[in-house]
Amino acid sequence: MAATTRITVTLPTEQVVELKKLTDNVSGYVAEAVARQIRHQLLGEELRQYEEEHGAFTEEELASAHARILGPSEPGSGAAAA
Repeated sequence: MAATTRITVTLPTEQVVELKKLTDNVSGYVAEAVARQIRHQLLGEELRQYEEEHGAFTEEELASAHARILGPSEPGSGAAAA
């Protein structure tokens, strides 16, 4: 089990009410949200560093990454079809 540290966090009352509707384990829920945000920020920094070294991603590279993550898009789907 990972070591833990108790902290105090202040949230708007409305958020706490909704949070308690979603889970009985507020600490676990918040810990996962923080972990997700940390991963997001670290990935953003890695992408920034990559582009700094290798140049901006091409549209083809972005489309390929999108397809690998979310699966291929259907023709006529998405914002372009709206």
